Amino acid sequence: MPKPKQNRLMRSLAQQEESEKAARSRVMPSPNPATNLIIADILVRGVSTLVRKSVEKKVAKASLEDEADAQNMLDSKTLLTTLGLYGASKLATRSPAGLGVVAGGLLIKTLYDRGKARQLRTAIKGALPKSTGEADS
Repeated sequence: MPKPKQNRLMRSLAQQEESEKAARSRVMPSPNPATNLIIADILVRGVSTLVRKSVEKKVAKASLEDEADAQNMLDSKTLLTTLGLYGASKLATRSPAGLGVVAGGLLIKTLYDRGKARQLRTAIKGALPKSTGEADS
């Protein structure tokens, strides 16, 4: 004679599986997993693009302080620049070594730009006439 507890347990597990399966199918827009993956990919890429463009605009406006110049800089991206950014982002996201290469390159570029700006400031200060601070008598 079979034990009734096992039968109840099996029925309970089967009902739980069915309810979980039904809950999953209600959450997903399609019963096809490949379609759901495509929908999720498009959604994530779209949101990512919107966020990226918003951040680009804010950084450009903060850096240039003139909205027209900022928009001009954003609009003047060449195909080569776009491909370079795409390649760098792919390299950085594929491995920790790639991330290190890209981050190191960005650090070197930042240090180079700061050095050039410091040289320019020094040249401007050297070109200005020096005042002695004494009043003419």
